[in-house]
Amino acid sequence: MFDRSIDDRLSAWMWLRSQLSETPDALREVWEFWKAAPFVPYNNKIDPYHERSWPTPWDIIVGNRYDDFTKALMIAWTLKLSQRYQNSKIEIRTLVDNARTRQYNIICVDDQWVINFNDDGPLAMDLLPPTFLLENLIEIKKPG
Repeated sequence: MFDRSIDDRLSAWMWLRSQLSETPDALREVWEFWKAAPFVPYNNKIDPYHERSWPTPWDIIVGNRYDDFTKALMIAWTLKLSQRYQNSKIEIRTLVDNARTRQYNIICVDDQWVINFNDDGPLAMDLLPPTFLLENLIEIKKPG
């Protein structure tokens, strides 16, 4: 998907959002879609702590460069812009381990599910290790 033209990428993203209402394992579908996004170590154009620095999801797809936060943001927006999850509580939580050596940008869905913690896809929130410290929390709204 990510090696296609801009129009094809935008169409694929729109199709994914439209299918989430009919898919029994929608969170896994979203994870499978975004886990293949081309990774860059750090996207200096997006500051996770300042929403005003965020481009629109459409601009992110056009740019086609995803660091850990940008991928989390696109997963969250994919859910928020779908019929199925438009009224759900979608948050990005930045977690660090006790030693502050590892950081995670996880997506929490209705305080029940976590996405983007590991490569296995969605995880029940109560299975998240309790040793993490919350560094930042952003409730995701529909982009303007």
